[in-house]
Order: sequence, then structure tokens, then C-alpha cells
Amino acid sequence: MSLKKKLTAAVMGLAIAFSVATTGNAHADSQLDNVIDTTLGTPYRTAGTSLNGFDCSGFTSYVFDKLGIDLPRQSSAQYGAGTKVSKSDLRAGDLVFFNTNGRGISHVGIYVGNGKFAHASSSNGVRYDSLSSSYYANRYVGASRVM
Repeated sequence: MSLKKKLTAAVMGLAIAFSVATTGNAHADSQLDNVIDTTLGTPYRTAGTSLNGFDCSGFTSYVFDKLGIDLPRQSSAQYGAGTKVSKSDLRAGDLVFFNTNGRGISHVGIYVGNGKFAHASSSNGVRYDSLSSSYYANRYVGASRVM
């Protein structure tokens, strides 16, 4: 077999192996995206846990419940769930936490990739925002992986 054929075979084998290895995560990501998409634009409601209105932890609890994952109800308790991950290792589905009131964990969202997260904003309802926006970058506390 020529060197060119061997290289082609090796590249094809790696491509197949990579696609098989990532299929499970891609499926989970698409389920996550689908659930989040159904909530976009839902208004903010204090203590809200449904499509009638969400607060931040009600939103994350709702999304993960649809994925078969039980989360504590409050953002501070959700911070204790799962495994801590560094900001540089974030993956879609990781919970991201913020200190928005100066008294510890007070806001939570779901990282969706490309530096963005979905959350229930008190002023705009369920939406996407950038982790690098000055407001959220200055209030970022950490992240947990629960799936």
C-alpha cells in the first residue's frame, strides 16, 4: 500500500473514531438546545418554575428536569451540586454562577458554548448573554458540571 493510501486510511479512521466518540455529547447538546429554545422569551417571575415565568434557578431546574436531572431549587444550593469546573474547561450544559447582589451566589445560568449562557434575566426574561460582557465577567463566581 502506498504512503498516500496509508495516510488516507489513517485520516478516515480517525474521522470515524472521532464522530463515534462525540455522538453522545452531540445528542445531549441538541436536547439541551431544544429545551432551552422552548423557554426563550419566557418572562422573569420571582419564584417562577414554569413557562408562565422563571427566576434563574427555576429556569435551570426546569431545563435539567426535562433532561432527567434533578437539581436543588436555589442557585446557592445548585452551586454545591455536581463537579466544579474551571472557566477554561466549560462545556455546554455546565451551570455558571454569579454574585449579582454582593452577598454570594445569587444568579445561575446554563453555559451553551461559544462563550454564551442561557438564563432568566430579571429585566429581560429567558435569553442568551455573553460570559465576557462586563456585567457578567465582573460577577462570575464559578461553574459546576451536573451532566
